[in-house]
Amino acid sequence: MKNKLTQLQEKRQQALKGGGQQRIESQHKKGKLTARERLHFLLDENSFEEIGMLVSHRSTDFGMEQEKYPGDGVVTGYGTINGRLVYVFSQDFTVFGGSLSETHAEKICKIMDLALKNGAPVVGLNDSGGARIQEGVVSLGGYADIFYRNTLASGVVPQISAIMGPCAGGAVYSPAITDFILMVEHTSYMFVTGPNVVKTVTHEEVTSEELGGASTHAVKSGVTHFACANEIEAIENIKKLLSYVPQNCEETAPLLPYQAASEERPELNNILPENANQPYDIRDVINHAIDDGTFFEVHKDFAENIVVGFGRLAGRSIGIVANQPAFLAGVLDIKASTKAARFVRFCDCFNIPLLVFEDVPGFLPGTDQEWNGIIVNGAKLLYAFCEATVPRITVITRKAYGGAYDVMNSKHIGSDMNYAWPTAEIAVMGAKGAAEIIFKKEIASAQDHNAKWLEKEKEYSDIFANPYRAAERGFIDEVIEPSQTRSKLIKAFSMLQNKVVNHPKKKHGNIPL
Repeated sequence: MKNKLTQLQEKRQQALKGGGQQRIESQHKKGKLTARERLHFLLDENSFEEIGMLVSHRSTDFGMEQEKYPGDGVVTGYGTINGRLVYVFSQDFTVFGGSLSETHAEKICKIMDLALKNGAPVVGLNDSGGARIQEGVVSLGGYADIFYRNTLASGVVPQISAIMGPCAGGAVYSPAITDFILMVEHTSYMFVTGPNVVKTVTHEEVTSEELGGASTHAVKSGVTHFACANEIEAIENIKKLLSYVPQNCEETAPLLPYQAASEERPELNNILPENANQPYDIRDVINHAIDDGTFFEVHKDFAENIVVGFGRLAGRSIGIVANQPAFLAGVLDIKASTKAARFVRFCDCFNIPLLVFEDVPGFLPGTDQEWNGIIVNGAKLLYAFCEATVPRITVITRKAYGGAYDVMNSKHIGSDMNYAWPTAEIAVMGAKGAAEIIFKKEIASAQDHNAKWLEKEKEYSDIFANPYRAAERGFIDEVIEPSQTRSKLIKAFSMLQNKVVNHPKKKHGNIPL
């Protein structure tokens, strides 16, 4: 028995070394942690249970049988984060550059299958050179096996992808299917085709960082939800993100202890400028309305005209969608619509109530928007809200114009409670444009065109640029003082906590992609 135990210990030690000390040191010189170090910081102490530690590849081509490493370039298993079960895989760049082989893929698929059976999140720490070229189509098949499971798990258990190094070619599609992507600045990148191929085909000179680095995908493409300064920050963001979401689609997010107090927020009475055309930061409204210090913004640097993220209200996790008047006046455009639609659908998948703060002058006009499909992209947000069955509440702080009023979780598309501040302006369009259309002849025939225009603008504004016409129709449930917002929201979400909606039976809808 002693010899057998010694043999076991030797094999375990070999697995723990990954690709060897020299490659571990090379990893550290790049400012990167090893696969096992990442799991150490991610999971609760002593909670990790490894699965498949001694798995090795089966390839015999190109002399591969001479070079085998236990684990085959990925560490897989389960553990806990803040006491809650998660399944994890962490690719090991020190073994064949973290490249994905047949057995590497099988290990990942095994933990994904367990996650689906047991209803717990999957966290993937990606650091891979891509498919192992020595294995050819077998490694490509391994990727497809993972993609298939990503799709099966979508909307069933939360899936989070952290990109800790390279992620190129077919490898990018697994993270793209998952719910959230985190990238590390300067050490991670994602692209379908690399700089060399881009140069050959399009003659563009571009670096890996410019083409697919964290800042590129955080600002320009929106592929990544979080761009993190370093790997530890990325890991902490994963933990924080998981604290707002349930284990699976059958559960609700953890309810934190909350001590009831005075919920009046007089500060909210003073946020909006006197001039309705002046900007303000919607985050000020959000932060005063929800529990102090709980707002966790998602996609912060992408499509800044809309703000999305998680927060807590009386200890309850909620998803927040808010127009941002401080950027492009808060208009809805292609990027803002798709950003918000994706977030709304995630929250609905996992029973997270939705809170909408609305101040929207409409959709962004222009040939660029029309030619790139603002119609179909704007419809994505409309579809997402219409489809959502979680408790949904809207607060109109100022402008709610045109079709954007409908799209931003209006009563007409299934919102449960709709509040408006006295400053709300609910109309087909702004008073200036409306007056120009309705009173065109009177303005044209007046001696002083500008004075007449201003007069008619005020006339239209007095009638429509307020929340009361909508309240008379029941489209607004209550016009409230801004300082009452938090109190109203707490009571309303509590009232809605047992909400059930039964949609018509169907296989699935056909969202306008």
